[in-house]
Amino acid sequence: MKKIAVPQREKARKTKRSNHSTVHAFRKVIYHHYEEQGRTFPWRKTRNPYYILVSEVMLQQTQVDRVTEKYRQFIKVFPDAPTLAKAPLKTILTVWQGLGYNRRALALKKIAHIVVQQYNNKIPRSLDELIKLPGIGQATASEILAFAFNQPTVFIETNIRSVFIHFFFSDREDVSDDEILPLVEKTLDLSNPRKWYYALMDYGVTLKKRYTNPSRKSAHYNKQSPFNGSNRQVRGKIVRFLTDKSYSSARELSQQLNLPLDKVKSNLITLEQEGFIKRSGQRLTIA
Repeated sequence: MKKIAVPQREKARKTKRSNHSTVHAFRKVIYHHYEEQGRTFPWRKTRNPYYILVSEVMLQQTQVDRVTEKYRQFIKVFPDAPTLAKAPLKTILTVWQGLGYNRRALALKKIAHIVVQQYNNKIPRSLDELIKLPGIGQATASEILAFAFNQPTVFIETNIRSVFIHFFFSDREDVSDDEILPLVEKTLDLSNPRKWYYALMDYGVTLKKRYTNPSRKSAHYNKQSPFNGSNRQVRGKIVRFLTDKSYSSARELSQQLNLPLDKVKSNLITLEQEGFIKRSGQRLTIA
């Protein structure tokens, strides 16, 4: 049978229809799962930008089940940016204990100061302004805009990455985010990006329970380095000790924490540079 050439314009129409139907089918699957098995969290029930910013910073590198109760406690003690800005760092770290990555707590305090001083107590609504805040990268800034203001930003986080690899790169390894981002943008529900991203994340969680984590096929996948014995663990122990005790010396810390003195001293230098602690002679206190 003789092949009939299809005009370029007709090819374009077919491709457009095919792409449209693929996007529609993809959204249908994701939204159906969300309607049936969507998760509920306290930060999803609010439109308060400050609360959502707090939740997004807490969720950086931390599992959801560890965040939920701490989030409730944190916003109860620090209900707005002015309260957080005025609070002593020691009080903030006391509430933060159990979440790890204490730099995030310090970043939140710094953010609160900036919001009070530069933005009249209001969380900024532009990507450029949010990225300038301490501890806020492009992905977190985009998430804040989507969830707090329902802005159609484009971003990738671990669960979203899993969804797109599973659906569009199932036969691939070493998938780059540069390949995924155009698909995230193309499939984005512009009418309700907030709901769409919640749905994507929840589907990604389900995928990880059913299959080997699809994110392992990502070019950016890295196993987290061991926590035990790391400098991060040492700094966490020092901060907890100084949060509970008014002051100490490097030698006392070494004895109390059963850690080598040299390791304690090197991590004290880092903590001082980061703004966690201050010295007065041999005395060490939370800044």
